Amino acid sequence: MQELPELDIYRALLTEQFAGAQITGIEISNVKAFQADEEQVQRDVVGKVIWFVERRGLHLLLHMDNGKRLLLHLGQGAYLYKGSEADKPTRTAQVKLYFGDVILFCLGLRADDLQLLTVKEVEEKLGRFGPDVFDKRLTVDRFIARFAKKRGAIKTALMDQNVISGIGAIYSDEICYAAAVRPDAKIPLFERETWERLYEAMHSILNEAISQGGAGVQPFAEGDSLTGGHHDHFKIYDREGKICQRCGGVIEKIDISGRKAFVCSDCQKDQ
Repeated sequence: MQELPELDIYRALLTEQFAGAQITGIEISNVKAFQADEEQVQRDVVGKVIWFVERRGLHLLLHMDNGKRLLLHLGQGAYLYKGSEADKPTRTAQVKLYFGDVILFCLGLRADDLQLLTVKEVEEKLGRFGPDVFDKRLTVDRFIARFAKKRGAIKTALMDQNVISGIGAIYSDEICYAAAVRPDAKIPLFERETWERLYEAMHSILNEAISQGGAGVQPFAEGDSLTGGHHDHFKIYDREGKICQRCGGVIEKIDISGRKAFVCSDCQKDQ
C-alpha cells in the first residue's frame, strides 16, 4: 500500500502537472475500479478543470471546478504514471484520465479505488478516520489521547486509520525503530516519555521520507528522479537478518496479529 510519504509525493506531482488542467476524456477498462455510469462521467468529469489536489490520510482528492471530487485510493501494487499514447506503461491501466495529449494512467486499481463524490459524500467516507499525522492540532497530548482505549501492540494501533491517518505497515516499523520501541510492545505499559519519543519519531521519519521522494518503486513520469529515493534508506523494514545500524544487533522478523514486523531486540525495548 502507498503510505503517507508516497501519497504526498503524488499530491505534489499531480498539483504541479495538473492543477488548472482540463479533463478532456476518460477511459475505463475496469468498471469495478470506477463505478460511475457514462452519463455521470460525461456530466461531472469530462470537461471539468482540476482546481487542486489534496491528500487526506491514505487517499488523494482531486477537486474539480464543479464542486465534485475524484477520490483515489492506491492499494498494494497500485501507482500513477503521467505519459501519452507514445509514452505509456506496459501494464494495462484500469483508468486513464486525458488532459489533451497528456494522460494520467491509474494502474493496479481495485474495486471502488476511484470514486466520483460530492463534498458531503467525501466527508461521510473520510470523516470517520483519525486526524492526519501532520494536522497542526495533533499535539503530543492529543496524540497520546488517541490511543487511550487501545490495549494491543503499538504497531497495530499506529496502522489503525481510525486513530491516526497516514501510517501503514512500512512506516509503523520505521517509527517504532526510531523511537527505540518494540512494534509488539503493549500500549498500556507506555509512560509519557515513550509517547513523546513516538510522537517525535513519527514526524521525523515521515518528513525524511517525503524529502527523499518516498519509497514508491514506479516512476511518476519519464525522467522522474525523485520518486522512490527513500527506498534504500529504511533502517529496519524488510531487513531481516541484517545488522542493526544503531547497535550492531541482528534484525528479526516477527508476527503481530498476522502481520509481519521487523525489530532489533537489542535496542528496541517495551518502553
